[in-house]
Amino acid sequence: MTLRSQQTIARPADVSGIGFLTGADVRLRFLPAEPYEGITFVRSDRPEVVLPAAIEYTVPRARRTALEHRGVNVEMIEHVMAALAGLQIDNCRVELNAPEPPGCDGSSLAFAEALLDAGRVSQGVPRPLLNIQHDVATGPFEPGVPRVSAHATGRAGWVIGYDLDYGADSPIPAQRLQVTVTPESFVRELAFARTFILETEVNSLRAQGYGKRLTAKDLLIYGPQGPIDNELRTPDECVRHKILDCLGDLALIGCDLAGRLEAYRSGHRLNGEAVRHLQQAHAQHFFPDIRRAA
Repeated sequence: MTLRSQQTIARPADVSGIGFLTGADVRLRFLPAEPYEGITFVRSDRPEVVLPAAIEYTVPRARRTALEHRGVNVEMIEHVMAALAGLQIDNCRVELNAPEPPGCDGSSLAFAEALLDAGRVSQGVPRPLLNIQHDVATGPFEPGVPRVSAHATGRAGWVIGYDLDYGADSPIPAQRLQVTVTPESFVRELAFARTFILETEVNSLRAQGYGKRLTAKDLLIYGPQGPIDNELRTPDECVRHKILDCLGDLALIGCDLAGRLEAYRSGHRLNGEAVRHLQQAHAQHFFPDIRRAA
């Protein structure tokens, strides 16, 4: 299976906005990085601590993916990670002046546009690849139970399929989509898809101090009749966002993947479990060995 070259960005790029969790004014900078450095996050208030974007540094959180190292954390990294993975930018330093990236519109679009404007540079060394050899699942199949599984396809390329079905009483209709992930398909089919949440969940989060500067125009908030004060970009925007989340979370494995991922109602916790299961089941099948390269 042909390996592609690692890539970084040609010049720095900035994205600014409001943090969804803290309500802070956030500035994020993407900076070029050396081969095999991978994706790292650095907070300007703790510049001595570098947080590698790797599954080993994730910590449990509700509704998001977070990193922590030496007492320093960065929250809600999944949309940034999806943009980097979707555009095949493998080595990049992400600097930010807050404990979370800007939320923007709840999608990866602003990050993808900034990265594309910065330009991509081939670094002339092979990108590690994991060609899935064994089927891996986060648990036994049971109807209605969230699940993630990964499967061998015998072909190059990374395919993500997602079944979204919250039941007949949900204002979010059942949706199914499968995407073969390339930089082109990421921009065309996934980057624009926004975070969605139920109105009842928003009220609970605001009671905990989150999202106080957000309105229904900043992301998709579903009431009983559908999105409140907003319009869908595509009828199946919700399942597209779920695939975007899977892409960002699976990027924490630190290499390209060849195979197919199938998810049913999964979230960030299950996506992280899938990464760990893949690592355990394929410890001898990384080529080149990403553990040695790192």
